Amino acid sequence: MTNQELRLSVGASPGQRVTAVVAGVLLAAVGAAFVALPLVADGLLRRLTGPGDAFASYEEARDLPPGLLPPGLRDSADPNQSGPSPFIGLCGLPFVLLGLYLVLRVLRTAAWLDGSRARVRGALRTRTVDLATARIESGAVSYRDADDDGPAGGPQPRAILATDPGSTRGVIIPLRGMGLPSLPPSELRALAEAITTGRPADGRDGDAHAVSDHLRRLAERRSTD
Repeated sequence: MTNQELRLSVGASPGQRVTAVVAGVLLAAVGAAFVALPLVADGLLRRLTGPGDAFASYEEARDLPPGLLPPGLRDSADPNQSGPSPFIGLCGLPFVLLGLYLVLRVLRTAAWLDGSRARVRGALRTRTVDLATARIESGAVSYRDADDDGPAGGPQPRAILATDPGSTRGVIIPLRGMGLPSLPPSELRALAEAITTGRPADGRDGDAHAVSDHLRRLAERRSTD
C-alpha cells in the first residue's frame, strides 16, 4: 500500500459541472428575486398610491378631518389596509438555498485515499473514515450489463458505504468516475487494498472482503476493456 495521498476520480464531469452551476445560479437568482419582490412591490405601491404633491407627508395633514383628506391619503391611511406581506418572500428562500447547495455540491465534491483512510468532501462538510476498520457495505445498486460478472441484469454496487465502528454516520464513496462508467483500475485496486488491510478473512468481515473482491474483479475487467 502506498502512503501517498491518492485523489479519487469522483464527482461530475466538466460539462456536468457547468450545467449544474448554471442551473444552481439561476435557481438561486429566481429565489432571491422572489424574496425581494414583496419589498420592491410594497415600495412601488406606496409611491403609486401614496400622498400627492399637496402634502409631503401625513405629518402635514394629521390635523385635518379624514373627510378632507385627498382620496390617496384617505385610502392609504386605513390601518386595515396594508401592502404585500414581506413574509411572502420567505417562500423563495428554499429555492435560494437549493440553488446554492447544488453549486456547492458540484464544485466541492471530492474524495481522497491516504493509506487506508478515505476522506470524502461534500457540499458542506468533510468526513474521514479508516477503511481498514470501518464497516463496509454496498451502496446504491444498478444492474449488470451482459459482459459483467454474474447474470445479465443482476445487481451491481455503484458505491460503497464505510462506517466507523460505534458510529451511525459513514461516508459514501462512488464507484463511478467523472463521466466514466467506473473509477480507473488503479483506484479500484487501491480501495480494495485499503479495505482488506489487516482484516481477518472470515467472521463479521466477510462483507468487507466481498466488496473488496468485487472491486478487484471490476478493476481487472476495466483493465482489459
